[in-house]
Amino acid sequence: MADNTQVIKVGKYEVTLLRDVCIGAATCVAMAPDTFELDENNIAVMNEETSDLPDTILMAAQACPVKAIIVKDIETGEQLWPA
Repeated sequence: MADNTQVIKVGKYEVTLLRDVCIGAATCVAMAPDTFELDENNIAVMNEETSDLPDTILMAAQACPVKAIIVKDIETGEQLWPA
């Protein structure tokens, strides 16, 4: 895994963060603060140990203005966001 991509599994979702696409808007942090935080460069990072609900993380991904967060259904392999 490249330094600019981070992948975690939360519930039924595989969540991929494209750090090189992130602009630091922090919408994800506001919506799912236990999953997302900004690093010292104001770029999002994900915590593997999170108490945020999977659907909350999906909504945070959908709120990202640059679509830097990809969400896939682990069981079906379907990419849920971006569609």
